[in-house]
Amino acid sequence: MLAVDRVREIFADARAMQGGALERLVAGDVRDAAEKAWCATKRATDALILACTGELPETTGMTSTGIRLLGERNRAAENLVGRYYTRIGHLHGECFYEGRCASQDTERRIRETIDYISDAESLAFGES
Repeated sequence: MLAVDRVREIFADARAMQGGALERLVAGDVRDAAEKAWCATKRATDALILACTGELPETTGMTSTGIRLLGERNRAAENLVGRYYTRIGHLHGECFYEGRCASQDTERRIRETIDYISDAESLAFGES
């Protein structure tokens, strides 16, 4: 499979995960919605890193390092760094793992994950 096809496949998976997050949110399962939105964020970030470096991160730590390094080299990617770390901390850590999901901020971040995916996709395909 060509790298660009793999990148598109991973972005499609990210969008599917985000769709699942919104379904769980509507169903009232904020905790599961937060984790799905986090997974969508990670998949989109992995796709961006693959598009920019030719390498797919194997671990979350590698994804975190990869987006940080991209942000240091690219002003447009820098915008994603804070959004990535907010999602890993808030959606994945506080809400999913600790069960602290009651803030309005949680729902907003879940819904806005689609914007993160779109921005990462635009960067990956040189549209920004």
